[in-house]
Amino acid sequence: MGILSFILFLIVASVCAFLAERLVPNSVPGGFLTSAIVGIIGAWIGGSLIGHVGPDFADVALVPCILGSAILVFLLSFCSRGFRGRSA
Repeated sequence: MGILSFILFLIVASVCAFLAERLVPNSVPGGFLTSAIVGIIGAWIGGSLIGHVGPDFADVALVPCILGSAILVFLLSFCSRGFRGRSA
């Protein structure tokens, strides 16, 4: 994987994570870097659960990436909401 392929992978994964954040009511704080990390992990989760289904771009299957990212965004927002609710 070359540097250009890696950059395209990061961009596509970030866009998929951005779309996943729009599907889930709560969002994960952070900018592009957080979206890229959530997108990469979401692509891995979605690919593991669903497989390579649907169209792909820059070696990223879009449907599993968006669904995996939505699952991850939901879990992260659920966990962060739980930590915010506790007081010391």
